[in-house]
Amino acid sequence: MGLFDKLKQGLAKTKQLLRTDVRDLFRSGEILDDEKLEDFEKRLIESDMGVSAAMAIVEELREKHLARTIVIDEIWQTVKDKLTSLLHGESESDVRFDVNDQLSPLTFAESGPTVILVAGVNGAGKTTSIAKLANLLKNQGKTVVLAAGDTFRAAAVEQLAMWSERLGCEIVRKESGADPASVAYAGCARALEIGADVLIVDTAGRLQTNRNLMQELEKIRRVIDKQIEGAPHEALLVLDATTGQNGISQARNFSESVSCTGIVLAKLDGTAKGGVVVAIRQEMGIPVKYVGVGEQIDDLELFDADAFVDALFAT
Repeated sequence: MGLFDKLKQGLAKTKQLLRTDVRDLFRSGEILDDEKLEDFEKRLIESDMGVSAAMAIVEELREKHLARTIVIDEIWQTVKDKLTSLLHGESESDVRFDVNDQLSPLTFAESGPTVILVAGVNGAGKTTSIAKLANLLKNQGKTVVLAAGDTFRAAAVEQLAMWSERLGCEIVRKESGADPASVAYAGCARALEIGADVLIVDTAGRLQTNRNLMQELEKIRRVIDKQIEGAPHEALLVLDATTGQNGISQARNFSESVSCTGIVLAKLDGTAKGGVVVAIRQEMGIPVKYVGVGEQIDDLELFDADAFVDALFAT
């Protein structure tokens, strides 16, 4: 399937929620009143778009359609246009071209290895997302090294090692319980030694409220920067889309520790809370760079605001 079809499939639950709401609340030929708009705002919030985004969408509907005869297609178009605007944020697009002129949301180093630090809470789908990202980069012709920094869970290291073997990526690992910063250090050294294009550094899953573990992330970031100036070039936070609004709290706390540059939204195919994409963009100003839309290795897609909204409203 192409990007649009994968997004359409992945957003099926969120789309069904929105379509049910519109069908229940807005009936062609009736007059749009404040009561209908207030009900719609509540239901938008239930899709985890966040209060700010829901209010902005409803205000747009109020301005353009209040006290007028409801035309469903026009209502949909207004919601789509406003959602697209909210997702783009201040810039026209979060997508940029990398040094090899390949479409990418990532910032690549002008020379030497590009370092991507990946963080997230336990169970967010971090290790699988790293494998999917490595696969995506390898398909672009880049050499990738993985650093298994989740040294507290032997199973996590083994899982990443399994993926590295499947993908043909080199992996840097140490004994269980080793200092994660030392793994990051060794990963940087190896990437420099072999002239790798990209180093992806895994970290232990952690709750955003655990201050000691958050300080460990800060240490890893400092070690990486000492090894490779300007690194990490990307600090990606993997969020589980099914957590909805709790993802905002995660994004805020992780961002303080590692200065997150983007979100990888995993498990988008299993939730009716796909609206959290909008909430993250509105409330945090952190772009969603990739979305996980399935369980296969190639089910990681570049996030595109226009395609996302089109898929959300596709019949």
